[in-house]
Amino acid sequence: MAEKKMINIALPKGRLGEKVYALLAQAGYPCPELLEDNRKLTFENPEAGVRYFWVKPSDVAVYVERGATDLGIAGKDILLEYSPDVYELLDLNMGKCRMCVAGPKDFVDDPAHTLRVATKFPNIAARHYRAHSREIELIHLNGSIELAPILGLSDVIVDIVETGKTLKENGLGVHEEIVPISARLIANKASFKFKSEAIRELAAKAGEAVAARG
Repeated sequence: MAEKKMINIALPKGRLGEKVYALLAQAGYPCPELLEDNRKLTFENPEAGVRYFWVKPSDVAVYVERGATDLGIAGKDILLEYSPDVYELLDLNMGKCRMCVAGPKDFVDDPAHTLRVATKFPNIAARHYRAHSREIELIHLNGSIELAPILGLSDVIVDIVETGKTLKENGLGVHEEIVPISARLIANKASFKFKSEAIRELAAKAGEAVAARG
């Protein structure tokens, strides 16, 4: 019997990664050691042909694109912002939120003036406004984006909105939804070629598990 090819999977650290692991375990790729209380970053189950790695969420696409892992789970926001050279295999229907334009509830855009946009996602914001032929000034921030319009640094923000509670508590609201966001199963292109059968099987079983969860 031929030895089973191991599939290396980068899981995003945190709650989303734990949910994704539960889904993959349900799909037939368990690794019980991963649930133990330890500080390990790598876990494997040779019988299931899988090896998991805990990775910082924003780094998952880098590990996959460069072939350090065969598969990974990355948010659609990361894929849209950085455009990694990977295959997107499956929408896992997890980590659902929206990429939105938000700002003061009474703000009205005046096309006669350059729109000041604060964001952690400059590429997504630039593409969105370019498609609308809107002249903007991008202000790249890394945290507390909601402060920018409150302090007059920007007119609006482009950011991920989950419940909208933080916006509401700071007197802001959603003006426009750019794109829905969720976690995606991605594959390294070379791995997809050389481990095609194993990867396709995992993606199919994961898809069935996603469908079963509704």
